Amino acid sequence: MNQQRSVSKSRHQIRSLVLIAMFAALTAVLSQLAIPMPWLVPISLGNLAGFLAVGLLNWKEAAASQVVWIMLGMVGAPVYSGFGSLSRLTGPTGGYIIGYAVCALAAGLILTRSRYRFWEMAAAMAVGLVLCYALGTVWYMVLMKVSLGGALMSCVVPYLPGDGVKIALAALLGVKLRARLQRIV
Repeated sequence: MNQQRSVSKSRHQIRSLVLIAMFAALTAVLSQLAIPMPWLVPISLGNLAGFLAVGLLNWKEAAASQVVWIMLGMVGAPVYSGFGSLSRLTGPTGGYIIGYAVCALAAGLILTRSRYRFWEMAAAMAVGLVLCYALGTVWYMVLMKVSLGGALMSCVVPYLPGDGVKIALAALLGVKLRARLQRIV
């Protein structure tokens, strides 16, 4: 019986590590699907991967996947939009990059007390996105020496419709796929 529990625990740990790596890789890939913007913050699909991690994984795995993605860029892997790495993290977009992990952690923690319904997921992801925006906007303001209004008009307002669509898509996929993913050993 003890050996069976040990094997089950090992399988769970392997599954968890694979999912973390998979969502870190998905974030890296989707971050490359970006539209450059004149004010340095590109429109990217990277946060869609973070939202999907929140909808499909537990809070620890979701946050860890985004931390792994951030760490890959820190060591020089070209995982941020435009195949960027450490220079992106220390530049004007760095706060938003770090915000991906904050978003996944906060949204994941909020969802721990939910039944993972569409509106619960969408609301948790929206709260996480607000935290990501807050961190990124303050970072952008400090580095670029712009006002709050200027930063919001450059870094938040143009992205709201697209991020709303990404949240809706991730919450919908989360509802449809979460139970199936949980059954995978």
